[in-house]
Amino acid sequence: MKNLIVRSITGVIFVATIVTCFLRPEAMLLLFAIVTGLTVWEFCGLVNEHVAATSINRFICTVAGVYFFLAMGGYVSGITPSSGVFIPYLLTLIYLMVSELYLKQENPINDWAHTMLSQMYIALPFSMIPVLAFNAGADGNIHFNSLLPLSVFIFLWVSDSGAYCVGSLIGKHKLFPRISPGKSWEGSIGGGVFVLIAAAAVAWYDHLEFEDLKAAGELYPPVLSTIQWLGLGLVVCVFGTWGDLVESLFKRTIGIKDSGNILPGHGGMLDRFDSSLMAFPAAVVYVYSLTLL
Repeated sequence: MKNLIVRSITGVIFVATIVTCFLRPEAMLLLFAIVTGLTVWEFCGLVNEHVAATSINRFICTVAGVYFFLAMGGYVSGITPSSGVFIPYLLTLIYLMVSELYLKQENPINDWAHTMLSQMYIALPFSMIPVLAFNAGADGNIHFNSLLPLSVFIFLWVSDSGAYCVGSLIGKHKLFPRISPGKSWEGSIGGGVFVLIAAAAVAWYDHLEFEDLKAAGELYPPVLSTIQWLGLGLVVCVFGTWGDLVESLFKRTIGIKDSGNILPGHGGMLDRFDSSLMAFPAAVVYVYSLTLL
């Protein structure tokens, strides 16, 4: 009972923090820069502790991940429009590769692989949040729109909650027993249905806001059509589930139950953001693919 209360309080604070940070672009960038840093730091610590013959530079990997996130945020928001902002990050990656020539580690390939994984698996996906948040408007200027990135989190939360409720009630057929015995096909399908309902609600809000702006004489079209919102919901649901399974596979491989204990009742940063790490890149691919149609 005590653990449930702690978990509930942490969950409420977590959701409230995520939602309110999208009220201001500066708050969003600051919060997820911190989240990126904490998650990369956690990942590198787990690798160094649990993966044999591996020792990666935890500090530099973390700084590199945070810098990449901020560089991406600055680039897509127009604060630092030059692509030259990514040069320090590229130089850091080169340093991390070349430094293995001089460190005489037992297995440099392991070091290289996990160093790059910390950036590809964590820093890159988190950097997709500002990509969704900053878009060029009809006037040619870049505008901050929190609805797209916030909706991804909403769909993930709805999917997790729906899958848990439906799976607990009628779940019989295991989705991926080798990696996550608790997940069922019934739960996943149920979560998807709830996400479609949530996507329809977001689409309604999006078009309601469009009508308000139109009445005020502002020319901002809806972010997505209703069908496109439903499509985004399904994409987030599917890739969010895969993200959860990928992190479960990672933990099983290195032999741990939780990635950390920074979030009471919820484990570590990877435990809390595992679904996001697959969902956000997939959402960016989906949204930008729509512009090509």
